[in-house]
Amino acid sequence: MSKKLNCYVERSGILLITVALIIGMAGCGPLSQNLEIRTWYDLDAVRNNLRGHHILMNDLDSTTAGYEELASPTANQGQGWQPIGTENGLFAGTFDGQGYEVRDLFSNRTDEMYAGFFGVVGEEGVIQNVGVVSGNVTGNDNVGGLVGHNGGTVSNSYYTGSLTGNESVGGLMGKNSGTASNSYSASSVIGNANVGGLVGENTATVSNSYSTGSVTGNTHVGGLVGSNFGTVSNSFWDTQTSGQPTSSGGTGKTTAQMKDITTFSGAGWNIVAVANSSTRNIGYVWNVVDHVTYPFLSWQPV
Repeated sequence: MSKKLNCYVERSGILLITVALIIGMAGCGPLSQNLEIRTWYDLDAVRNNLRGHHILMNDLDSTTAGYEELASPTANQGQGWQPIGTENGLFAGTFDGQGYEVRDLFSNRTDEMYAGFFGVVGEEGVIQNVGVVSGNVTGNDNVGGLVGHNGGTVSNSYYTGSLTGNESVGGLMGKNSGTASNSYSASSVIGNANVGGLVGENTATVSNSYSTGSVTGNTHVGGLVGSNFGTVSNSFWDTQTSGQPTSSGGTGKTTAQMKDITTFSGAGWNIVAVANSSTRNIGYVWNVVDHVTYPFLSWQPV
């Protein structure tokens, strides 16, 4: 039986070919099988199934098949990676990184909105358990390392590297109108207006997250959040490394305080101190080598 028909049977148990084909074309929605990602080609194919369940099976980097064609500085006539999800085609599925990283991603979309690893994530979209590392992302408005505009749910994820844009520019996401939790950014962020270390513009909910990268902008600039019209709770930024003493949301801390477990345990984080960065306690969301490292996700590679 074809994949499209299998997809339909999974939902209803009734084989109606015409309807099955329609559902298959729509991506089968949230009950479709897990779609495994092992190469950049597989990752690029996510945009063809925006309602699917996608799981990362290994790290992706500059040595992984498809990098030169899809995510390198020479890919797509120098524009690099094309973000997944657009204003007219939202990502409404699930992307589970399973604790793996996407490395060396290059995306130069200077004149475009919704720049990042993902462009636009819809209300039903979920991104979790993934790190985008050593990224280089450039866009115009709604620019984020992980997501340009998040309207869904982002959790247990992080972005490191560099980020440049014009308006609504944030290390993790440019604009957040959904939910972001247990995530962080260690990216340098440069923009014009609504510029934040974690989120450029927040209209919904951010919790248990932090940022440490340098932040530069002109109007509505914050160490954690540039402009906040929603709720930011139990979240922090490094006032020293960011170069920003204020933020529209969150609490500023010194570098020493950002490496002190009491800063986070006192805010109700699920965190535990470990002996060193190669020792993990996966019974907690967050680990930290007290007074040595910033908090890191317990599954995060060394």
